[in-house]
Amino acid sequence: MSGLLWPGDERAGPTFGDAAFVSAMLEVETAWLAALVQTGVAPSSLDATRSVGGQPIGGTDLAALSAAAEAGGNPAVAFVSWLREEVGERDAPAARWLHRGLTSQDVVDSAVMLLAKRLQRDVLAEIGRQVEALAALADRHRSTEMVGRTLTQPAVPITFGAKAAAWLQGVLDAADDLGSLSFPAQFGGAAGNRSGVTALGGDPASVAACAAAALGLLERGPWHTDRAPVTRLGAALTGCSAAWGRIANDVLTLSRPEIGELAEPFAVGRGGSSAMPQKTNPVLSVLIRRAALSAPAYLSLLQLAAADAGDERPAGAWHVEWQPLALLARHTLTAASQTSELLAGLHVGAERMSATLDAHRDDVSSEYRSLAGLTGQRGGWAHGDDDALVTAALQRAREWAAHR
Repeated sequence: MSGLLWPGDERAGPTFGDAAFVSAMLEVETAWLAALVQTGVAPSSLDATRSVGGQPIGGTDLAALSAAAEAGGNPAVAFVSWLREEVGERDAPAARWLHRGLTSQDVVDSAVMLLAKRLQRDVLAEIGRQVEALAALADRHRSTEMVGRTLTQPAVPITFGAKAAAWLQGVLDAADDLGSLSFPAQFGGAAGNRSGVTALGGDPASVAACAAAALGLLERGPWHTDRAPVTRLGAALTGCSAAWGRIANDVLTLSRPEIGELAEPFAVGRGGSSAMPQKTNPVLSVLIRRAALSAPAYLSLLQLAAADAGDERPAGAWHVEWQPLALLARHTLTAASQTSELLAGLHVGAERMSATLDAHRDDVSSEYRSLAGLTGQRGGWAHGDDDALVTAALQRAREWAAHR
């Protein structure tokens, strides 16, 4: 997957790429054949790991599979044909039993869930770094006063610690949603009732449970037309991007030269302009915001596909999921890495914040003056519950880290 039009894409590594997806399909086929053997459906002489699991996959194979996928309408049909041929050259019995009792959607959906579970791990690892950085910012700047802004205008005084605590709460909310996901295997057979395993003389539930356990996935019964595992994943990833986008938006605003209260971490060669050599653009925040703005469109496609799933297996609605989900996954992991870097090196201009607050003293005191007239108080301005908000966020962060 080219990253030229999505700068920073290399941060996602192989996540949801073609090679990773084919490797995941191979894991599914291996686990299923092993389950057939373990439950007594297939001959005990078969060794799924030796015959199937070690099958090497090269770039030439990926290109051929990609070209052949159109004929079957999905990548699993071409993959199973290729795999059966490759395995058959050294283990004909294993090749004959390969994929028996499965359908193409089982292989694709289970492979997607394998990749999604690994994505969850990687994104949560980045969130762990973000939580640590945000907690440090919130604690360090408990008393750093600044202008609180609403609808772009000066409102009342706040502390930067409270702002960082609010960022932290948003990231923790996203982490809760992502961490609560489950990843079910898909073993429904041709029409979702596992008739193939029954025809082979096996117990469908036992085979499915055995294969799911080998993959580290949940066994919950077929979900060919119940796309909640996919839409919940999409929603959680979109929520992560939204939490990071909120932070990026604040950094973009407060790093404007005329405000100058925040600045991105410096990196040689980053933030330059092709036309204006004096510029240092807040590139990390720009790219994080990009991900936050694009994620809802991918989620809407996943939701639309789920709403259109019909019969016992969908025609077209299932097929439209793959690319939006893959892009959403890669973009989320990329934005996660960029947000971690942004927060770890974020520069807070405390003196500039104080100067701006002094310059707007009359404006930010207006609420206090208005309300103080009810109590007879005079002078200064009201300090809010900033410190308590910081304390609450830090406590939640500690609890989250302890239970990861």
